Amino acid sequence: MGSHWGGSGISWTICDLGVYIDADLTMRTHVQRTVSYCFATLHQLCSIRRSVPLSVFQLLVVALVLSRLDYCNSLLINLAASLIQHLQYVQNAAARLIFNMRRSEHITNALISLHWLRVPELIVFKVATLTFRALHGTAPPYMMSQFTRVADMSNRRRLQSASSNELDVPSFRLPTVGSRAFLIAGAKVRNSLPDDVTSALSLSTFRRHLKTYLFCCCYNTD
Repeated sequence: MGSHWGGSGISWTICDLGVYIDADLTMRTHVQRTVSYCFATLHQLCSIRRSVPLSVFQLLVVALVLSRLDYCNSLLINLAASLIQHLQYVQNAAARLIFNMRRSEHITNALISLHWLRVPELIVFKVATLTFRALHGTAPPYMMSQFTRVADMSNRRRLQSASSNELDVPSFRLPTVGSRAFLIAGAKVRNSLPDDVTSALSLSTFRRHLKTYLFCCCYNTD
């Protein structure tokens, strides 16, 4: 457990398995530390940019920087856009370093070329994957018992939605925190996906269709 100074005094944080959780659950400290670590790593990688083949350098960036952005990122679902943007700056910087681009150059084509989802879509990808595993019995038991299908709820059997494959989204009181609970966020994310994604029977097929769908949404491609 530790603390850091904020604009209004001391803000307490705890660290569990490398994730920093603020007392107000904003995840600001975790984002700040992730961004700091990633930019420091990119600075170190810059020194060997011309010494290794491009393919090897790209693997190093993925292993040392993108893996850090991906670590426990399901906890960042529905986080403030301003914080997510700081993580996006890291991904943009990583792509620019790989292709030796100037900061003034547009980043979209580089991200498409690398076939990287943007940070918001990476978070959705992780939440959707965890939800799929929970529904198909490959997640820890405490996660598998979380979700309820609308069709299985006796008080909604007569509703038109009861014939669908949607998950029930429980009500919550605090929009800034409640919407980030796995039970709620997972159900909302899954309900937002098209049938050709949610109907996948295996995890590998689901992940493949999910990435294709999110990639198209991310870059408006067909």
